[in-house]
Amino acid sequence: MTASRIEQDLRSFARLQVRAGLLGPAEMRREVAEAISAEMPGIDADLMARAWLAAAHQELVAEQSGWPASTDHDRLIATFADLESAGLVVLQGCEDHWAAKAVIEDRHPLGVVWFTPGDVWHAIDHGMLEVNLWHGTTANIAPGDLLLDETIATFERHGLTAKYDEGRIEVSAFWHRRTP
Repeated sequence: MTASRIEQDLRSFARLQVRAGLLGPAEMRREVAEAISAEMPGIDADLMARAWLAAAHQELVAEQSGWPASTDHDRLIATFADLESAGLVVLQGCEDHWAAKAVIEDRHPLGVVWFTPGDVWHAIDHGMLEVNLWHGTTANIAPGDLLLDETIATFERHGLTAKYDEGRIEVSAFWHRRTP
């Protein structure tokens, strides 16, 4: 891979971190700096991370002024609140299935809705968030499952198209999260 391509990929990583908004500023800077250090040894990774994150933040601020008053992200947040009110735990940017399983074992909820940072990154650029839904027993949902039907109906009540496909719920939504 060329140095130019590596830099482009790292800048894209910084951009996705800013737009996802799943990490605080210090964590975000650390993640990006670690990626830079791994791929571009000898560079001042912290300085580069700060610069790329600042540029990505400025780009997002400029872009979001053209967004509608209510975005898909706003509808997702409202959906997640309703799901939590119904007894589900929602894990935004969950590390992996082991982390989701640990929450189930600790809290014993009705179920858990979870998705990874990679799922959010996909929704940023492609307008589709893939969501996992498990029962409180860690069992996956399946077609005809009442929990699945109610969860899909909750997304749809908030104006989001959702469908079950190959073990996950595909929600048609761009992750247009406004920066504070």
